[in-house]
Amino acid sequence: MFNIILYQPEIPPNTGNIIRLGANTGCHLHLIEPLGFVLDDKHLRRAGLDYHELTKIQVHPNLEHCLRTLSSNRIFALSAKGQTLYTTPSFQKGDCFLFGPETRGLPKEVLAMFSNETILRLPQHTSLRSLNLSNTVAVMVYEAWRQKDFA
Repeated sequence: MFNIILYQPEIPPNTGNIIRLGANTGCHLHLIEPLGFVLDDKHLRRAGLDYHELTKIQVHPNLEHCLRTLSSNRIFALSAKGQTLYTTPSFQKGDCFLFGPETRGLPKEVLAMFSNETILRLPQHTSLRSLNLSNTVAVMVYEAWRQKDFA
């Protein structure tokens, strides 16, 4: 289906929720080190319930390794600073969605790797920093899946 990439995630319950989302939508999850937790963290397990075994999870030592692994796939970065609305692209099976860490988002040097058309944003009030990571991932995945008629 789709690939979810979490760049240096920090908060275990967010990743646990995303593991559960991956199991329920058929998405593969890629985690970029360093992680702000260990994968057997009790908070991560509690949020992900028993879905860990139902989700394909791959941990990568760095972003470059992950991008090499997914080199044949289109990659979209999500950022509150993006210019392209998340509903604009026509998504394809195998597309990847890259999300930054909860407290700081994707670094400038990572965003510089993408064109304006592939840096997506979810609309929100401009006075606020960002949405919760697991909520943002869910909105993005369900939009892409909706475009594929939930196949």
